[in-house]
Amino acid sequence: MKRRYSILIQWSDEDQKYIVSLPEFGPYAHTHGDTYEEAVKNAQEVLELLIENYKEQNRSLPQPATLRQA
Repeated sequence: MKRRYSILIQWSDEDQKYIVSLPEFGPYAHTHGDTYEEAVKNAQEVLELLIENYKEQNRSLPQPATLRQA
């Protein structure tokens, strides 16, 4: 089963970079990029590493967040 996780990308004036959060994996699951495209690429790499790490440690993967429409 393929899981779909959230990737939140926001511009930081302070850092002058795109900051990426992977919210289902907690407050410390972050990366960044100088461009939006680089931020997306880095997010995908970090997400793959997080999933691999969870599996290696026999930890349950977080439940993906879903958008609920009214």
